[in-house]
Amino acid sequence: MSKKYYTYILLTEKNTYYCGYSDDVEKRFEKHKQGLAAKYTKAFKPIKIVYVKAFDTKQEAQKEEYRIKHTLNRAQKDKLVREYENSLKENKQ
Repeated sequence: MSKKYYTYILLTEKNTYYCGYSDDVEKRFEKHKQGLAAKYTKAFKPIKIVYVKAFDTKQEAQKEEYRIKHTLNRAQKDKLVREYENSLKENKQ
């Protein structure tokens, strides 16, 4: 079984997004909540994971993180999050 890497988006208490990548999103989220993972999430506490996408390589996850951070505006990030949440709902049915 090969290791997976993930690009994720967190929603903060100030209604902003933080995007990152990790091989263990839940563990990384806990670090963010403790203020140990990034300066941004130390200042703007994360409240929940709102988007996760899996990749086969670290480089792919990093590339997606870069794309989200540097090419998407807030409306596009909102749309990405909505589509992800809708896909979760559809998979539960």
